[in-house]
Amino acid sequence: MALVVVLGLLLFAGLGCGSDETTTDETTEDTAASTDTSVGESSDTSEAGDEVAAPTGEPIVFGAVVSATGPAAALGEQERDALEMLEGQLNDRGGLLGRPVEIVIEDDQSNPNEAVTATNKLIQQDGAVAIIGGTISPSTLAMKPITAREGIPQVTMSAANAITDEPPIEWMWRTPPKDALAVARALTHVSEELGVTRIAVLHDENAFGSSGLSEIEKSAADYGLEVVAKESYKTDETDLTAPLTKIRSSEPEALVVWGTNPGPAVAAKNMDQLGMDIPYVGSHGIANMTFIDLAGEAAEGVVFPAGKMLIPETITDPAQKEVVEGFIAAFEEATGQKPNTFAGHAFDSVGLLADAIERAGTTEPGDIQQALNETTGWAGPDGIFNYSETDHDGLEVDDLIMVRIEGGSWVLAE
Repeated sequence: MALVVVLGLLLFAGLGCGSDETTTDETTEDTAASTDTSVGESSDTSEAGDEVAAPTGEPIVFGAVVSATGPAAALGEQERDALEMLEGQLNDRGGLLGRPVEIVIEDDQSNPNEAVTATNKLIQQDGAVAIIGGTISPSTLAMKPITAREGIPQVTMSAANAITDEPPIEWMWRTPPKDALAVARALTHVSEELGVTRIAVLHDENAFGSSGLSEIEKSAADYGLEVVAKESYKTDETDLTAPLTKIRSSEPEALVVWGTNPGPAVAAKNMDQLGMDIPYVGSHGIANMTFIDLAGEAAEGVVFPAGKMLIPETITDPAQKEVVEGFIAAFEEATGQKPNTFAGHAFDSVGLLADAIERAGTTEPGDIQQALNETTGWAGPDGIFNYSETDHDGLEVDDLIMVRIEGGSWVLAE
């Protein structure tokens, strides 16, 4: 536990904080007396004022595939920015195992084929010891066979159930909540807070949207809900009036929209134009300001599941709160923007890998794999992670809250 706490403090009060249990008051008191955890200050010192030795030797390479351009750019841009920031912070604090860290970032342009090309390059040419990505589920599913074949750890920032539900999963871990968790959180809200029983689903045809639909259909009855209509759309469609008109004819009491921008924003605007005055429940794929910017006034009142980082005051775990507040401050200082949920996915991906490598004491893939599977109580923006050989998701429903858009910002929905 001491090793992981020191590692957490090393990275501006945590590139996450992990232990066999969540951080206790006793641990905080033991470290607070001799450790400065402020952003930009090193805390890997035995005495106040000691300097961290600069990393030397061959760099430890993390390869990252993000969607910095294309339809998913609203997600991938902040992931890229977070990765760039974290590389600098790791090296300012001595790197990993005394060696510098290099995060080589490739843009897949929101295209799974480009993600495949990028993954092969990162492994074969850049010598990556681990892969982070992709931003979107179709890219991750395209990358997955490559990392499995090569025996290279991959930490994804996307949410489709199939990523960790369907084999092979031995080399794949996830940082965002999977669709099953997000759907459970959303349907609980629909049933208990909205008090309706008839819902319709509008979903993207891609892997993320289809996974969401499948999970909703599978579990709706458990929440006393009936799916009375379901329609799909292509990721880049600019008018969803036709599928929404079909949905309206089935007289649902609420609409669940499962996708990432721009589709969900288009749906919100088209609902207004059609006079569909029913609750709009989104997916965790719209947990960014781009949805609000694109949807405008139509975004008002939309609710969706998300990690607690969007509303930090909802965080009750002291270790997670410290990590999240440090990350938000550092990201704002580095970029001039507030981090969204997707920047948090990047933070957790780097932090979990760094923690695993430090505990393993090596960059051998099998040792990183074992260390990741032994991760417990690791606190980051997405929640408290507990991986195992059979659980490569690590989060629970309680790591999610329901968020409502109000006045162009986010508030707790309940």
